[in-house]
Amino acid sequence: MNADAADHAAEIEAWRRRRRERLTGEDGWLSLTGFFWLAEGPNAVGAGAHAAIRLPAAAPERLGTIHLSGNRAVFAPEVPIAAGLAADDRPVDGPVELRTDAGGAPTVVGIGNIRFQVLQRGGRLAVRVRDRESPRRFALGPIPSFPVDPAWRFEARFEPYDPPRRLPVTSVVGTVEEEAVPGAVVFAAGGREHRLEPVLERGETDYWIVFGDATNGRETYGGGRFVYVAPPAGGKTVLDFNKAYNPPCVFTPYSTCPLPAPVNRLPIRVEAGEKIYRAD
Repeated sequence: MNADAADHAAEIEAWRRRRRERLTGEDGWLSLTGFFWLAEGPNAVGAGAHAAIRLPAAAPERLGTIHLSGNRAVFAPEVPIAAGLAADDRPVDGPVELRTDAGGAPTVVGIGNIRFQVLQRGGRLAVRVRDRESPRRFALGPIPSFPVDPAWRFEARFEPYDPPRRLPVTSVVGTVEEEAVPGAVVFAAGGREHRLEPVLERGETDYWIVFGDATNGRETYGGGRFVYVAPPAGGKTVLDFNKAYNPPCVFTPYSTCPLPAPVNRLPIRVEAGEKIYRAD
């Protein structure tokens, strides 16, 4: 292995370690324990069987109620302030209006190791629940991957769209979101050029690509994979499929993973990055 290949292999191994740390972190995907659509009116929150928003058993049976009116969600607690209930790390002693993730960071309500927040998906509001002591966090096995191969690292051409285009992206739960596409990432493989359209997520600098390829449903997850590329410099960027990774819905049933748009379904086998993960 030459020096460049060795450096590349070390880079990918370091990336894989960080990837596991993010998955298994206190607020990582493996801490999720629930996803619940909100209904108009009152939505009971707690560990009891009555709750529309069901929390883990360590939570109070009746923690409170989220009142939904249109796109406005207000949480009214039913536990005393001494119980340690907090919103964005500040004690809660009365109703709290909950910001969604549509405009930035959502309000995070917590008690003990349990957290919940309101998301907006496809024009509807839902609640995502986390438990920092979820057994899933501590049960992640090795994630199978293709061998590191520098041949799947491309210096790609970036073709900007002026103005940016809008790309409808469908999720595994059937919602559709329109995302801004700043341009196309163009690379050559298998004797021809291929184009992928990334999106720029709010608060991010790198471009995010949701793509499919001919390994999907066989060696890799049927719903495609994700990969990031750095912002282009001089009309170029680096597309490294060795950093292609599984969507969170491979690891948890409580995510709303986007699916590859038709323009991002490659007709080739991308034999790089993560393979499908199956828990024992």
